[in-house]
Amino acid sequence: MYIQNPGYLKTLSQQNHLIKVRGEGEIAVQPDTASVNLGVVTESKELIEAQQENSMTANKVIDSLMRLGIERNQIQTFDYRIEPDYEYEQGKQIFRGYKVTHILQVKIEDLNIIGKVIDTAVQNGANYVANVQFTTRYKESYYQQALAIALNNASNKAKTIANTLRVNLNPTPILVTEGGEMIQPIEVQQAAFAKAVSTTQIQPGQLSIKVSIAADYKYHPISG
Repeated sequence: MYIQNPGYLKTLSQQNHLIKVRGEGEIAVQPDTASVNLGVVTESKELIEAQQENSMTANKVIDSLMRLGIERNQIQTFDYRIEPDYEYEQGKQIFRGYKVTHILQVKIEDLNIIGKVIDTAVQNGANYVANVQFTTRYKESYYQQALAIALNNASNKAKTIANTLRVNLNPTPILVTEGGEMIQPIEVQQAAFAKAVSTTQIQPGQLSIKVSIAADYKYHPISG
């Protein structure tokens, strides 16, 4: 004959007295740092010629950016590739030469000169501009603020549910799980910039930092 443990049943019943909620926290902040991909794409029938021309132009772009006050360690190679270039005529593949692509990722801490950085790079030979992105150096501090908002949001939800069900809520959650963070930067997708452009206007806008959490609260029926 099997006899269930009454203590086990009580423990199980208490474990089932849970209110599970999700909390959301979001804050909008001003970005203080930007990055942009600036590239030199060179085509030539001769590979060595394409490489040399590309290298000269890329160095010219780098020098021009450093004259604007951008440190050398804020300019790094994001992508470098050599590709054969073909065209098709009447279904036949015809070799045209080689394409050399050198993409630089440039970090900019003075947001007032973003347009000037792009214009200067284009004027000195860059013919590829893409992925203008904004972020903040104080992400951790802002994340903590958004996390606190998410926790308060979860607590308020749990209190509302408990009050509606007319049960006693333990205000301290027994489990909190971070669901991750999401930073939504303002981004300008790849675009072509002509050398004739005198001033490129880039607006930073705002960053949205979002945090979500899951929280478990225990509750107890009101003894009556």
